[in-house]
Amino acid sequence: MKDSIQVAVIGCGNIANSAHIPAYLASPHAEIKYFCDIIPEKADRCVEKYGCGKAVYDYTEILDDPELDAVSVCTHNDMHSVISIDFMRHGKHVLCEKPAARILSEALEMEKVSLKTGKILSIGVCNRYSNAVNHMKKLVDDGVLGDIYHVYVSFRAHRSIPGLGGDFTTKAVSGGGALIDWGVHYLDLVEYVCGDPKPLTVSGEAFCKLGADMKNYVFTHMWSSDTMDLNGTYDVDDSVTGLIRTSGPVITFNGAWAENIAEENGTFIDFIGDKGGIRHEYLGGFTLYTVRDGMLCTTRPVFRENNMHRDEVLDFVESVCRGERNRNDIQNAVLTSKIMQAVYDSSDAHAEIKLD
Repeated sequence: MKDSIQVAVIGCGNIANSAHIPAYLASPHAEIKYFCDIIPEKADRCVEKYGCGKAVYDYTEILDDPELDAVSVCTHNDMHSVISIDFMRHGKHVLCEKPAARILSEALEMEKVSLKTGKILSIGVCNRYSNAVNHMKKLVDDGVLGDIYHVYVSFRAHRSIPGLGGDFTTKAVSGGGALIDWGVHYLDLVEYVCGDPKPLTVSGEAFCKLGADMKNYVFTHMWSSDTMDLNGTYDVDDSVTGLIRTSGPVITFNGAWAENIAEENGTFIDFIGDKGGIRHEYLGGFTLYTVRDGMLCTTRPVFRENNMHRDEVLDFVESVCRGERNRNDIQNAVLTSKIMQAVYDSSDAHAEIKLD
């Protein structure tokens, strides 16, 4: 077991600065050696801001550094598989932001290389480190809900398309829209709480409607507005719906960056069992519904909340030090990649997809 590791952060944008870098700096077992970004100013700014590391602008320059143990890949989706595979083949462990990749074949190649090289590849589906999620998982594991036969997922927003016309809405870069950007978190959370059941069949429809006429799209605010380009591309899903049969529960979902719905439709997940149920307000708490002694019981648990992004990165550091895979391993993330690919394939074919 190693006492400490040296890491590089590849891609110095929002998720790197808000999650990965602060967590590495808080870890007594990690030292940031490099900040890398193809936009030199971003890498330089990190060196100046955090007072450590060296700025580099081409990740291939540090592939062969024998002192480098691990990297965080915080780039656009189209580079996730390329960069992760390059570093694993050069003996480095990898924490790659979600989604694992744009398409299933890329994710499967990442899994193949991780297993072949023996290098840890964790995917940044941070809900697996949420205290709320882990309390729900324990209730499920303990049988409090009984047989969970149906899970309903809602991640719908009124007008929330990010960076209209930029990388987020360009399929060649992102791989998709609302499903691959938001849905990946919800579907992975369901998989985790329910014990990573195997997906069997998928039926879905993805819609590219509200954002297609970019210049006439009406909104009040836009995340990643600095990447907006009304002369750019919009060829991804702004809403999606589907049904997934698994070796465990049936999962149904409705998701949208943008729909003509009321703002308060919200984001939640219902775990429905024959002994009880849970409604989880995404990124918040949950309510437990059960029956006891002839009474209908509603319980609102109170527990300590945590910074799941921080705990995810800290656990990655400890996993590298121990040389052991963790709960965010690529082998679990591939299940969600299979589901999302099947939703898009089903939508294109307007037919149900059977999975191996």
